Amino acid sequence: MKFIVSSTEFVSHLLSVGRVISNKNSLPILDNFLFRLAGKELSITASDLETTLDTVITIDNVEEEGAIAVPAKLLTESLRDFAEQPLTFMANAATHSVEISWAGGKFNIPGSPAEDYPARPALTNVEATLSLPANVLLDAINHTLFATADDELRPMMNGIYFDMGNDSTSFVASDAHKLVSYTRGDVKADKASSFILSKKPATLLKNILGKITDTVKVELDKTHAVFTLPSYSLICRLIEGTYPAYRSVIPADNSHLITVDRIDLLNCVRRVSVFSNQASNLIKLKITENELTVSAQDLDFLVSAYERLNCQYSGEELEIGFKSTFLSDILSNLASANVLIKLADASRAGLILPVEKSNENEDILTLLMPMMIGA
Repeated sequence: MKFIVSSTEFVSHLLSVGRVISNKNSLPILDNFLFRLAGKELSITASDLETTLDTVITIDNVEEEGAIAVPAKLLTESLRDFAEQPLTFMANAATHSVEISWAGGKFNIPGSPAEDYPARPALTNVEATLSLPANVLLDAINHTLFATADDELRPMMNGIYFDMGNDSTSFVASDAHKLVSYTRGDVKADKASSFILSKKPATLLKNILGKITDTVKVELDKTHAVFTLPSYSLICRLIEGTYPAYRSVIPADNSHLITVDRIDLLNCVRRVSVFSNQASNLIKLKITENELTVSAQDLDFLVSAYERLNCQYSGEELEIGFKSTFLSDILSNLASANVLIKLADASRAGLILPVEKSNENEDILTLLMPMMIGA
């Protein structure tokens, strides 16, 4: 194998797929990139067996085709700081040694036979397909990823739930304390279906989608999903299990409606939460007519704080407690200038909704469970 490639383009693709590689792989060969050069297309693959990511670079200067596995960490760390210049990549098919040279020097790296690298998984029977713009999928991941759980006993909560329908698609995440549902009326599957995407492939997609403006195609069978993007393809094992009936926990009769500036509330929560108990992070929201008071105290250290904000509210006085970190997470991941908070009482979940929409086809709903005021 021998070809010449741009250093910056080469490193950019290596770093994108290299995020797949685990620090503790079950197979030593998975510490490598798999290179396959056929015609003018160089395919670079990285895998941890659960997730496999491929990228393709078009190579104009090809002298010899071939395939080889190359140590990923050694390759990326040695090339990461290169200025833009041509690199000559040459692999010896007999010894599996790799030489990378440029105008000022060269590296010699031991490789491994491509045949030792595990075969890429393949879908056995496509059950459903979904096509959506890359920016829509990126928005869905950005709005939901922060709300996923890290629960060994309930692994189905550790990912983003794709609830695909013929008229809309909802992307849902929850850790049992907070829940986010991001629904797009302009994203429709060929048939109603669902799957749970784990956090690692979701994070990998998030890092790639910002560079892409085209359409993403999603295909799935019972165990895997494939995301096909321009120059990239990701296949991952899905989380097994049935996702909780999230619609049933969304309250429909929260009649206390508070409208407040999102940034003002977020900054207020961050300031006041410094004085909350470090174990509980409890803050209290007291709502009176057109005024919202946020307070916290830590009796162990005899510190406390409160701050008043203007809001739109005309109902009866209400006080409710929330975990400040959860409330901050939700407010940070909404883009609306103002938020509408829907409450029932101090013991039932509150809804936090954006007042303004960035797209008429999107519907964002967040739910936050309260904390006992005496906690």
